Amino acid sequence: MIGLRNELGTATTDSAQKILLLGSGELGKEIAIEAQRLGVEVIAVDRYANAPAMQVAHRAYVGNMRKADFLWSVVEREKPDAIIPEIEAINLDALFEFEKEGYFVVPNAKATWIAMHRERLRETLVKEAKVPTSRYAYATTLDELYEACEKIGYPCHTKAIMSSSGKGSYFVRGPEDIPKAWEEAKKKARGSADKIIVEEHIDFDVEITELAVRHYDENGEIVTTFPKPVGHYQIDGDYHASWQPVEISEKAEREVYKIAKRITDVLGGLGLFGVEMFVKGDKVYANEVSPRPHDTGMVTLASHPPGFSEFGLHLRAVLGLPIPGEWVDGYRLFPMLTPAATHVIKANVNGYSPRFRGLAKALSVQNATVRFFGKPEAYPGRRLGVVLAWDKDVQEAKRRAEMVAHMIELRTRSSDWHDQNYEKRKHLL
Repeated sequence: MIGLRNELGTATTDSAQKILLLGSGELGKEIAIEAQRLGVEVIAVDRYANAPAMQVAHRAYVGNMRKADFLWSVVEREKPDAIIPEIEAINLDALFEFEKEGYFVVPNAKATWIAMHRERLRETLVKEAKVPTSRYAYATTLDELYEACEKIGYPCHTKAIMSSSGKGSYFVRGPEDIPKAWEEAKKKARGSADKIIVEEHIDFDVEITELAVRHYDENGEIVTTFPKPVGHYQIDGDYHASWQPVEISEKAEREVYKIAKRITDVLGGLGLFGVEMFVKGDKVYANEVSPRPHDTGMVTLASHPPGFSEFGLHLRAVLGLPIPGEWVDGYRLFPMLTPAATHVIKANVNGYSPRFRGLAKALSVQNATVRFFGKPEAYPGRRLGVVLAWDKDVQEAKRRAEMVAHMIELRTRSSDWHDQNYEKRKHLL
């Protein structure tokens, strides 16, 4: 780690600071934009060309990030100041090798290795951080999955041991759902489904994300700063809407900070962590952790001051720059600018070259705007954009974000072709 920084260079010159993004989706794109604003050189890597972050990076590489040789070829050529993993589908062993050679992996190789694997993470939460979680069990065969679900009880949740965004997860209502849950994990996991974790269903009031940031303060000491918790809900295991602040008791909010501090202290390193939790009354249960900005945290693009969204906070922490905050009841807090909310824009068709209609009406709504991610291909359920809305009343911000998102219509090359040819063929039907 670099320590407290007092100087930045200029991109594309010999004074530049370089960050290397391993994964170049919409979250990486926002990191890259913040880096560009600070004159930091950005190198984006992904499995396909023209991924969102590549569109705003200085250079880009396309390849299989599960292959250590490919990663080494990029790292040795670019010699980045920081390597920032953004997805699960990368060679985690290579991250440890990079650290041995003196490279800074964000937040660190061990934290990334733990957080991107559900068994390692759950055992760390329970045995090292000693925070409350739902009950859980593991399965490696279909028979073991039946046994694990019976042990935990119905309903329960099954998840591939290594994945994200709800891919490979299933809500099991009874034994009849288990074959489908097994199939879902095996076919749709973004990482590995060699093992499946079965988790107790918590009848929570709200699911939240705490965006805890480990960074250097003005004295060069590592501290943790806590933005207000973010509320969110999911559909089919994937984030659909989020808002900040979330409506929880003061006691629960302090418990959120306490649990996030314990977890991130164990994981260590520098950067922003998305700590997912369930809140039931005053009780808080840890769920999962992303060792990087979180999709639900895109709400901070509207709720936080310019330059201090979760992406700006993450970049400041990575670069060794201080982050302002104020101490309240023993926790260092980052203040919001305004209550805000998000609502996703998802594809409902397959096709290429997405186009978005309805903007004349959608963009006329006050206190709302959109972010399109620039993904070149659409398929049902793929997140292509997000609406941001803000208001002094968070409920009104939530309503406005959803309203604007539903005004936007997606068109693709394939869907247009279908409509045009339907007009030509409908007399035959």
